[in-house]
Amino acid sequence: MALHSIVMLLCTASTSLAINCPGCTPLDELSFDKLITKFYASLIKFDVAYPYGDEHEEFAKIAKEAVESPDLFIGEVGIKDYADRDNEALKKRFNINKDNYPVAMLFVHNREEKVLEQYTYDGKFTAEDLKKFVRKNSGIYLPLPGCIEEFDKLVDKLLVVTRAERAGVLKEAEKLWDQTHGPRMSKRADIYIKIMRKIVDSDTDFVTKEVERVNKLLKGKVSADKKEELEEKMNILKSFVALTKKVKDEL
Repeated sequence: MALHSIVMLLCTASTSLAINCPGCTPLDELSFDKLITKFYASLIKFDVAYPYGDEHEEFAKIAKEAVESPDLFIGEVGIKDYADRDNEALKKRFNINKDNYPVAMLFVHNREEKVLEQYTYDGKFTAEDLKKFVRKNSGIYLPLPGCIEEFDKLVDKLLVVTRAERAGVLKEAEKLWDQTHGPRMSKRADIYIKIMRKIVDSDTDFVTKEVERVNKLLKGKVSADKKEELEEKMNILKSFVALTKKVKDEL
């Protein structure tokens, strides 16, 4: 390979590494507070100056899906432990340990008390778990592929009502199911209803068995369309995991 071509390739690679993931806004010591104070919630990743790898890609998924959420800001703080030591002040301010990179923090405005609350994520760095972290601490819903917000809210409702009240929540879900339009959305709604009926009947083993069955199918040879369908079904099943545990504890 000619020297000119090698130089061009290295320059291109270096440039690509410096680009933040789509939807992620790069922050520094001057812009950090100015930007996060403009949004109800801000999910910020503290990482090396030129991040890459699976965890960075997982964060990129969140940034892409959060574009439609006006209340959630996604940002990145690139920290250099060499040369100009960019953003070292932010690293010290939030007690970020470089051995823990990437570190995700959520900043949420408590409008009643007029304070900015901060939460540090300590789970597995996946898009799925980060979404749950955001939802738990801010109430902002970022759906997994295949999930429907209205139905997920009813699953959450099943978690807090008494056993006697679950049939009423199921009726709400069935009414919502009747109002669902389009074959794809109707199919997803049908999955929710089927699982909810099993839960109301206290058949918690259904969810576990169905997870095992879908996992087995995903490990086999399936078409791209079938794989997408199965992955969406798995995401819906995951919405019921906490509820399943609660029902088992009641029995």
